[in-house]
Amino acid sequence: MSDIVIDGEPLPFVAGQTVAAALAAAGRVAWRSTSTGHRPRGVFCGIGVCFDCLVTIDGVGGQRACLVLARPGMTVTTEEDGDA
Repeated sequence: MSDIVIDGEPLPFVAGQTVAAALAAAGRVAWRSTSTGHRPRGVFCGIGVCFDCLVTIDGVGGQRACLVLARPGMTVTTEEDGDA
Protein backbone atom coordinates (compact mmCIF):
# COMPACT_ATOMS: atom_id res chain seq x y z
CA MET A 1 0.00 0.00 0.00
CA SER A 2 1.06 3.57 -0.70
CA ASP A 3 -0.08 6.90 0.69
CA ILE A 4 -1.57 10.08 -0.69
CA VAL A 5 -1.70 13.21 1.45
CA ILE A 6 -5.20 14.47 2.25
CA ASP A 7 -5.36 17.85 3.98
CA GLY A 8 -1.85 17.28 5.33
CA GLU A 9 -2.49 13.73 6.61
CA PRO A 10 -1.28 10.50 4.96
CA LEU A 11 -4.01 8.23 3.64
CA PRO A 12 -3.27 4.73 2.34
CA PHE A 13 -4.67 3.60 -0.98
CA VAL A 14 -4.56 0.51 -3.15
CA ALA A 15 -3.11 0.66 -6.68
CA GLY A 16 -5.88 1.38 -9.17
CA GLN A 17 -8.05 3.21 -6.63
CA THR A 18 -9.36 6.67 -7.38
CA VAL A 19 -8.96 9.49 -4.88
CA ALA A 20 -12.69 9.22 -4.12
CA ALA A 21 -12.41 5.47 -3.49
CA ALA A 22 -9.47 6.01 -1.12
CA LEU A 23 -11.44 8.65 0.78
CA ALA A 24 -14.53 6.44 0.97
CA ALA A 25 -12.46 3.43 2.08
CA ALA A 26 -11.15 5.60 4.93
CA GLY A 27 -14.71 6.43 5.97
CA ARG A 28 -14.84 9.94 4.52
CA VAL A 29 -18.09 10.16 2.60
CA ALA A 30 -18.19 13.97 2.39
CA TRP A 31 -15.26 16.30 1.81
CA ARG A 32 -16.76 19.56 0.63
CA SER A 33 -19.99 21.49 1.14
CA THR A 34 -22.23 23.46 -1.17
CA SER A 35 -21.96 27.25 -1.22
CA THR A 36 -25.71 27.52 -0.70
CA GLY A 37 -26.95 25.75 2.38
CA HIS A 38 -23.53 24.24 3.19
CA ARG A 39 -24.78 20.74 2.41
CA PRO A 40 -22.12 18.00 2.54
CA ARG A 41 -20.90 16.53 -0.74
CA GLY A 42 -18.61 13.65 -1.67
CA VAL A 43 -18.75 10.97 -4.32
CA PHE A 44 -22.24 10.71 -5.82
CA CYS A 45 -22.24 9.33 -9.36
CA GLY A 46 -18.72 7.89 -9.29
CA ILE A 47 -18.30 8.28 -13.06
CA GLY A 48 -17.51 11.98 -13.52
CA VAL A 49 -20.95 13.18 -14.58
CA CYS A 50 -21.74 15.26 -11.50
CA PHE A 51 -19.37 17.61 -9.73
CA ASP A 52 -20.02 16.63 -6.11
CA CYS A 53 -16.57 15.13 -5.46
CA LEU A 54 -14.41 18.14 -6.35
CA VAL A 55 -11.00 18.46 -4.70
CA THR A 56 -7.71 20.23 -5.34
CA ILE A 57 -4.98 17.83 -6.47
CA ASP A 58 -1.35 18.94 -6.50
CA GLY A 59 -2.48 22.58 -6.56
CA VAL A 60 -5.02 22.21 -9.37
CA GLY A 61 -8.57 22.88 -8.19
CA GLY A 62 -11.83 21.56 -9.53
CA GLN A 63 -10.64 17.98 -9.97
CA ARG A 64 -13.26 15.23 -9.80
CA ALA A 65 -11.93 12.79 -7.21
CA CYS A 66 -13.87 9.92 -8.80
CA LEU A 67 -11.88 10.23 -12.05
CA VAL A 68 -8.33 10.72 -10.77
CA LEU A 69 -6.29 7.65 -9.88
CA ALA A 70 -4.44 8.00 -6.60
CA ARG A 71 -0.65 7.92 -6.91
CA PRO A 72 2.04 7.91 -4.22
CA GLY A 73 2.80 11.34 -2.80
CA MET A 74 -0.20 13.03 -4.41
CA THR A 75 -1.38 16.02 -2.38
CA VAL A 76 -5.13 16.46 -2.10
CA THR A 77 -6.92 19.34 -0.47
CA THR A 78 -10.60 19.01 0.24
CA GLU A 79 -12.81 22.03 -0.21
CA GLU A 80 -15.38 23.89 1.80
CA ASP A 81 -18.22 26.12 0.63
CA GLY A 82 -18.05 24.88 -2.97
CA ASP A 83 -14.72 26.60 -3.67
CA ALA A 84 -13.14 23.69 -5.55
